[in-house]
Amino acid sequence: MASILVLYKTPKDPAAFDRYYVETHIPIAKRLPGLQKYEISKGKVVTPAGPSGVHLVANLVFDDLASIQQAFASPEGQDAGADVQKFSTGGTDILIFDSREV
Repeated sequence: MASILVLYKTPKDPAAFDRYYVETHIPIAKRLPGLQKYEISKGKVVTPAGPSGVHLVANLVFDDLASIQQAFASPEGQDAGADVQKFSTGGTDILIFDSREV
């Protein structure tokens, strides 16, 4: 399996971010070809030491890295990537990686 882990930093207006993310962005991202699983954080994102600067974490799972590349090269992937710029006012960190169960 391979994942895209998106860390959405604290936005200027958290309520507007949450509303847009759920009502608009999730339906767009769920159209990504090859998407196997889509999870988001629930509640506050914290560190062992306390609060973090992250508002929401999204984990999108695909079969492999090639599937991720194909998904984001597709029209649906281009739409999803462009949409992030519309609501992510706090910025994002995006990590892409292969994984294995241990």
